[in-house]
Amino acid sequence: MTTTTKPDQLLLRFRQTDTQNGISRSTVGKLAEFLGFTGETQVIHYALRKLAKEVLPAYEADDGELTTAQLAAIRKATPQGHAKSVKSSLF
Repeated sequence: MTTTTKPDQLLLRFRQTDTQNGISRSTVGKLAEFLGFTGETQVIHYALRKLAKEVLPAYEADDGELTTAQLAAIRKATPQGHAKSVKSSLF
């Protein structure tokens, strides 16, 4: 017996008119035509991908501020007392 998996699906109800948080099917059709897409689904995926890129962080949050011990270890590993400007170290 062969089993097939159904693709993930989402029901989308369009608004009657465009609003701040919703869009009409007419506008999605115009977007598809303008962008050269063959269907409404492509417009929705495109829009969601752009939103995800804009809203979601591109990297994991770090562990926060360095501890006093971590700062001390960095200072110990770095030569101290030899102040140089960036210009003097380049030329």
